Amino acid sequence: MTSPLATLRDRARATPRHIVLAEGTDPRVREAAGRAVAEGLARVTILAPEGTEAPEGVTLRDPATADTEALIDVWMTARARRHPTRDDAEVAVRDPLNHAALMVRAGLACGTIAGAVATTSETVRTALQVIGTAPGAPLVSSFFLMVLPDSHPKRPGAPMIFADCGLVIDPDPEQLAAIARQSAASARALLGVEPKVAMLSFSTKGSAHHMAVNKVVQALDLLSDAPFDVDGELQFDAAFDAGVGASKAPGSPVAGQANVLIFPDLDAGNIGYKIAQRIGGATAIGPVLQGLAKPANDLSRGCTADDIIDMIAVTSAQVEARE
Repeated sequence: MTSPLATLRDRARATPRHIVLAEGTDPRVREAAGRAVAEGLARVTILAPEGTEAPEGVTLRDPATADTEALIDVWMTARARRHPTRDDAEVAVRDPLNHAALMVRAGLACGTIAGAVATTSETVRTALQVIGTAPGAPLVSSFFLMVLPDSHPKRPGAPMIFADCGLVIDPDPEQLAAIARQSAASARALLGVEPKVAMLSFSTKGSAHHMAVNKVVQALDLLSDAPFDVDGELQFDAAFDAGVGASKAPGSPVAGQANVLIFPDLDAGNIGYKIAQRIGGATAIGPVLQGLAKPANDLSRGCTADDIIDMIAVTSAQVEARE
C-alpha cells in the first residue's frame, strides 16, 4: 500500500509549484530544497545572503539586495491599518519571513514555509500580518498530519489529522467548531478521505460532567449541519479503537473510526501529538496552517530535511485544493 506521504509527493510531482523557503541559511532547509527540486516536487527559492551555496536547480534570493519596490507596495497595502511609512516598509521587506510571505501575497510564489529556525509565534504572526485570513474564515488554526507506523497493531500506516496542536490556546465552542470544519476540509484536500471527526474530551457521551465537557458538547451542537460525520464528546480510546467505540458509544458514526481528532485545547493537542510521535512512533508533519488567504506553513525547530520535504508536498496540496 502506498503511504499517504508518498501519495502527497506524487501529487506535488504532477504539477510542481513554486515554494519559497525563508530560512535558506539553515543546512536542513538547503538540503530539503535541493532534494525537492531533484525529485521534481517543486520549484524552490531559498532566501539567504548572496554567496550562500544554493543546491543545483534552487533559486537563491537575498532579501537584503533584491529589488523590493513591488514588495514595498504590497507591504504598505497589507499593513495599511498601521499607517506604515515607506521607510518602515523598506526595512520590513528585508526581513526573510516578511519577504517570503510578501512573495506569496504578491503572487511571486505559491506558498511559503518557515519555522526551522524561527519560532511558531514569529512564523504565524508574519503569515497573519502579511498574507491574512481567507475570506469568510472565522480564524486561523493549525493541525498536524500524523501517519501511524506500518507496524501499528490497529491502523498500520493510517493517516490522521490532529487539531489544534499548535496555535489556538483555549478555543471557545464557536472556535472549536470552526477548527473542526477547517480540519475536515483539510482531510479531504490532503488525504482524499471522507472525514470522520471526533470531538475529544475526558468524557464519552455524558460519562463525566464539567465545564470543559460542556464546551465540547456545545461545539458539537454548532456542527449539526456539518457536511461530514462528527460526534462527541468522545474519549480518545472511544474515538480510535473500534472495540472500545462500540462499547462506549454504540451507534456512533465516528467512534472507533475517527480520522480527524479535535482536541479541546492546546494543552491536550500539543501533548497528544507529541506522545503519538515520540512514544507511538507516528510521523508528525506540521503545524500546517488553515484559514489563511494563501498557503504558509510552520515547521518544528527540531525538524529534519525529510520533514521539510513532506511539508513542501503538503503546501503544494493546499495550493492544488485552492485551484
